[in-house]
Amino acid sequence: MNYYLEITLLPNYEINLFSLWSKTFQQIHLGLVETQAAQNRVPIGLSFPEYRMGEKFGVLGSKLRLFAPDETALIRFGADKRLSRLSDYVHCTGLRPVPDAIKGYSVYQREQPKTGRERLARRYAKRHNLDYETVFNGKVELCAKHDNATECQKMLMSYSEMPHKTITTPFIRLKSLSSGNAFCLWIKKRELENNVSGTFTTYGLSSTASVPEF
Repeated sequence: MNYYLEITLLPNYEINLFSLWSKTFQQIHLGLVETQAAQNRVPIGLSFPEYRMGEKFGVLGSKLRLFAPDETALIRFGADKRLSRLSDYVHCTGLRPVPDAIKGYSVYQREQPKTGRERLARRYAKRHNLDYETVFNGKVELCAKHDNATECQKMLMSYSEMPHKTITTPFIRLKSLSSGNAFCLWIKKRELENNVSGTFTTYGLSSTASVPEF
């Protein structure tokens, strides 16, 4: 990654940071969808330079960087035009070369937590063609695995009775471009010592390809 631009979110009394992330990232995602190549891969990767993980929760901060191997990809993407409707709430820099002195590299990837009882109930309801409320509040046949057991035992359980586990990974709330349904895009950061080249998804994320940190 040789070039980048930086977007700073500027929330105020009209719109908070969480809503601004949703509106901004929705436009970024739409742009990446339009520029994707085969197999939904794009040459532009994202980073969140103010990303922080605490004991109770993580935050994305207020900055977003778009990286590309050359200037052409970022010029073609046209971030300033895509965010023109949000010009009062975001500041977009011009293209800049990645500095020679960097702190290291990071992978920003999508995380899909499987521990949320509501999410598990929705998956069960969809898989068995059942109503969500019925599945969540009623008894359904689930597979329970006891300590040191290699096989699970089927038993009647209720999702509503499962202990709620807080997910600390930061997320952005988006709407699906295909169904229009709202969902959370959980974003996990992993630091690397060396650069790993590759392409990215239409969210600008990757489980293997890295972006520089500085």
